[in-house]
Amino acid sequence: MAVKDKYASVLALGEQLGVTDGRVEEGNGVLRVWGTVQYGQHKDQLWDAIKAVGGAAPTDIVADIKVANPDVYAMHTVKKGESLSKIAQHYYDDMMKYKQIFEANRDQLKNPDLIEIGQVLRIPNP
Repeated sequence: MAVKDKYASVLALGEQLGVTDGRVEEGNGVLRVWGTVQYGQHKDQLWDAIKAVGGAAPTDIVADIKVANPDVYAMHTVKKGESLSKIAQHYYDDMMKYKQIFEANRDQLKNPDLIEIGQVLRIPNP
């Protein structure tokens, strides 16, 4: 099996995430991939996918993944029942970091307790 075939699910995820400037090369049993994703969360998702296929420290893949918006970790669409503290818990494992999310979205939020279903919030890098 070619290394590119082994990591086909990772390459498919890259396409799904909209990687730009992507390049893939295979040689000497090593897959080399380059590209740029929009947010840090996408980079983390790609690395998680790489580790799921190749293990914690894969030696058959080298990835250079850049982030186009380094100040933003993710964009989050508010769902029913969510609060900034629940969103902070999800992304940061710390409910008290809701203040960071609030500050990053001051252009659309006036009160951290008043968010609306469907709002798209910037989740800043921790």
